[in-house]
Amino acid sequence: MRGMMNPPIFLLEMNEQSVPKHIAIIMDGNGRWAERRGLERVKGHLEGMQRVGEIVNVADEMGIRFLTLYTFSKENWKRPKAEVAVLMQMICLGLEKKTDDLIKKGIRFHFIGDTEGVPQNILDRLIATKNATAKGGGLQVNMAFNYSSRFEIVQAIKEAARQVRDGEVEIDGINEEFFSGLLYTHDIPDPDLLIRTSGEKRISNFLLWQLSYTEMYFTELFWPDFTTEEFRKAIENYRQRERRFGDIQSTR
Repeated sequence: MRGMMNPPIFLLEMNEQSVPKHIAIIMDGNGRWAERRGLERVKGHLEGMQRVGEIVNVADEMGIRFLTLYTFSKENWKRPKAEVAVLMQMICLGLEKKTDDLIKKGIRFHFIGDTEGVPQNILDRLIATKNATAKGGGLQVNMAFNYSSRFEIVQAIKEAARQVRDGEVEIDGINEEFFSGLLYTHDIPDPDLLIRTSGEKRISNFLLWQLSYTEMYFTELFWPDFTTEEFRKAIENYRQRERRFGDIQSTR
C-alpha cells in the first residue's frame, strides 16, 4: 500500500469486497467544536480542514475509489457573512495548496453542486483543481459544494421533462437508470457507506436519491475530532454488516 510501511493488521485482512468502494461523509460540528473550547468558529473550520487532508490520504491508501465530502450546502449561504467569507477563502487556499500533492498521489478532484451563484474566484479554483488532477488513476474526491439534493432532483426532473417534450426520449424510457444519469453523480457509483459526525442522525438534504441502500454510520464526535483511527473504525463497523439490497440473502 502506498505510503504505509506497516499498515494495521486489519487492513491486511481486507479484500476488495470488504472495503467500501464509495464513502460519503457529512463533516458536521466544526463550529460547535470551537465554541466548546471558547474559540472562534473559524478555528473549528481550520481544524476540520486538517482532518480532510488526513482522511483523504488514508482513504487513498486503503484503496477506496470514491470519497464524497459534504463541504458546503446551498443553505449554508444563510450563515453569517463573515464566516462564509472565511470559509470561501479557506476552500480556495486549501485547494491551491493541495493540488500538487493530489497530482503526485494520482488523486482526482471533482465537485458536485449548482454552479449558479458561486463566486467566480471559487468556481475558477474548483475547475482548475479538477482539470489539473483529471489524469489521476487513484481515489476520486468529490466535493459537494453549493449542493442541495432536492435541487439536484428537481433539476433532473426538469431535464427529463424537456427531453420528453423535445422528443428525445419516450415517457416509458424514463426509469431509474435514466434518471440517475441526469444527476450530478451520473458517473459515480452510489455510496456504500455514509458517515456523519457530531451526533446528528439525519442526512440533511445530502444525496437523497443515491443513499437508498447505503449503510449509515453516526458518531458523537465532532468532525475536528474524527481522526484516521475513527475513520478506520467506521469501515470496520461497515465490514461487519450484511448488505442485502432488499433481498433475503447477503451480498458478501
